[in-house]
Amino acid sequence: MEEFNKFYEIVKRLRKECPWDREQTHKTLRRCLLEESYEVLHSIDEDNKEELKKELGDLLLQIVFHASIAEDENSFTLKELIEEETKKLIYRHPHVFGDTIVSGSEEVKKNWEHFKLKEGRKSVLSGIPDTLPALFKAFRIQEKASKVGFDWKDPAPAFEKVTEEINELKKNIETEKSREDIEDEFGDVLFSLVNYARLVKINPEDALRKTITKFTDRFSKIEEYAILSGKNLEEMTLEEMDEVWNKSKK
Repeated sequence: MEEFNKFYEIVKRLRKECPWDREQTHKTLRRCLLEESYEVLHSIDEDNKEELKKELGDLLLQIVFHASIAEDENSFTLKELIEEETKKLIYRHPHVFGDTIVSGSEEVKKNWEHFKLKEGRKSVLSGIPDTLPALFKAFRIQEKASKVGFDWKDPAPAFEKVTEEINELKKNIETEKSREDIEDEFGDVLFSLVNYARLVKINPEDALRKTITKFTDRFSKIEEYAILSGKNLEEMTLEEMDEVWNKSKK
């Protein structure tokens, strides 16, 4: 596409003529790539299509920038990157580009993991980045394990596991176990909650992000009330804060 080629040529020119762009490496751009990814997610959460268009453009810049760096280092070219991804997409979608018949999206996902193993992955759990947020990483690990049958058939026993882990955490706290033991049990509670969320078709990372936004919006009402009342937050009682909080919920 002509527009894309022009875009790539602009990035390559910046790499040659702009001092800042010229200094960047894959490692120095890690934070930028992560930030742009989260800004894309934010625009999706806000259902803001105009912002999504802008943020996807910024994310595309990061990808093309990394490809330009790789080309300068003689690691690989953008053309090679696209060709390899194209081959991968065709190979992993035999139900589209071949004669394979699938029953639905769940079978597609199972086949996807199977193809990854055939491509050289040593473990079903391989390929999950360590840099993922822990909540989402737990979700992806459980999701991958489920593709080979390591999973409950329905959510009920998973919820029982959540209750069991909460009781174990409570017992550890009440018996004044070590900080490490309590932390271990708390991790088990979170992991079991993530598993239950997955089984009831909820992405825990998305759910928590929405709750954080909701909390932030409601807490801002308390701050607004304090300003209008001529008070500092520290001067407000918990009862006053709760009253404003409950009003904001309505």
